[in-house]
Amino acid sequence: MGRVLRRVAGVDQVDEELLDLIGRRMYARDEVGAALVRAMRKDGAADAGRVTMAQFKKALDDGVRSVPDAPPALPRFFAVVDEVPDWVDFDLLERGAGVVRRMGRTATDVLLQLSLIGGYRYGGPADLLVATGGLSGAHAMRRLGETETWTRAVVEPGGMRRDGEGFRLTVHVRAMHALINDRFETNGRWDTARWGLPINQSDQAGTLGLFNSTLLLGARLLGRPVSAADSRAVMHLWKYVGLLLGVHEDWLFDTEREQNVFNYHVLLAQDGQTPAGAALSAAIVDGERHLDHGRLTSLRARYAHARLLSMLRYFLGKRSLEDLRLPVTLPWVVPAVVAKNLAASLVVGSSEYGRRYLDRTGMEFRRKRARMLFEGAREQVGALPL
Repeated sequence: MGRVLRRVAGVDQVDEELLDLIGRRMYARDEVGAALVRAMRKDGAADAGRVTMAQFKKALDDGVRSVPDAPPALPRFFAVVDEVPDWVDFDLLERGAGVVRRMGRTATDVLLQLSLIGGYRYGGPADLLVATGGLSGAHAMRRLGETETWTRAVVEPGGMRRDGEGFRLTVHVRAMHALINDRFETNGRWDTARWGLPINQSDQAGTLGLFNSTLLLGARLLGRPVSAADSRAVMHLWKYVGLLLGVHEDWLFDTEREQNVFNYHVLLAQDGQTPAGAALSAAIVDGERHLDHGRLTSLRARYAHARLLSMLRYFLGKRSLEDLRLPVTLPWVVPAVVAKNLAASLVVGSSEYGRRYLDRTGMEFRRKRARMLFEGAREQVGALPL
């Protein structure tokens, strides 16, 4: 991974100052979110400064002015997330969302295989996922469903406007991260000296890079050409998402190259693999075999499982699969995936009608995938862990 990133980013030598900053920001949190959580953690309903979950939800859904006698921490938090900086261009953002929608299954493949499971090779974030539960196949797949629900909302038309579901879920995720960080900072179950804060600025910025430049790189590797203008639009979309999530503004990048340079240095800073990575990977790969695919579900589930392992071999390589203790197969499915994607991009996507078709079918796949992952339960992003 490092060799590929270094090549595409054009990194000649390691930036020691950036590497040092990444290390120091492993001990930096989202202070805006942390202030809200401190108000949520206050004891007693009579405490005038306590923010209740009902108040937070009301402010998120209807605006903070809809909350009577709002505790001071609530308007302070929403003053930050409701402010739209001058650099935000909603037309460009909408273009970026459309690019991701038209990727369809390719976006899901890259985010699952290269971004998520690829990240399980490193200690820290994977260990936090294990500590918060969800190692069984059903729980692991539900977590994938939560991510799918959130990312689908982000790329829906108008999703990142103030009244959009993407905006709402992104701010929800920020509060969830802050609550989890607060819990594991204080419960004695986290090795802060080794890995930094449970959810820290460096990990958050690194994770954001998995949704923008890593997505674009993986899409190209699967036969989806991305123009410079479309790349800029996708980066702009996730730049605004990163701002709402509380990522430090100097780590919100406009170009793939800037992000990939940063991603390369984040990679250098990662800890070695821990048992958590292999356990999470196995839960997801095994969980794929037990999803309900509808008609001929047994046969289709076996194919989906084999397809996943084949593409993991392509993205991660033999050594990574061995490190994660996953079966090593040949990347037999990749030529067909690349051929299909080239046809979709260069033929179907060459007309306005074709682009609308790719947009519609891409979102239909995401909705169907989320339904399978939730196994009939209500689709939602995780409850806030008070």
